[in-house]
Amino acid sequence: MRVRMAQGAPPPTPEPVKFDEILARLRVLVERLEGGNLTLEEGLGCFEEGMRLCGRGAELLDQAEKRVEVLLSTAGGSPRTAPLAPSPDHEENE
Repeated sequence: MRVRMAQGAPPPTPEPVKFDEILARLRVLVERLEGGNLTLEEGLGCFEEGMRLCGRGAELLDQAEKRVEVLLSTAGGSPRTAPLAPSPDHEENE
């Protein structure tokens, strides 16, 4: 059985596993959606993939947060939280 892809649809890509890969793929999807040249089905496909990637990205951020809390744990075992200072380039990009 042969599957036909809609014209203009990107080739299937493997699911990104690293947070930076997820962000890069999300940027591509946003550019495609903002381009306005997609069919309804293509747009919905991009949206669905974006939502799936957002969920995976949130999971990775939660895991990173837990790792940081473990690293900051005090000798008594209670986590110590500290504010994360924004990097200088983060402020320039806003």
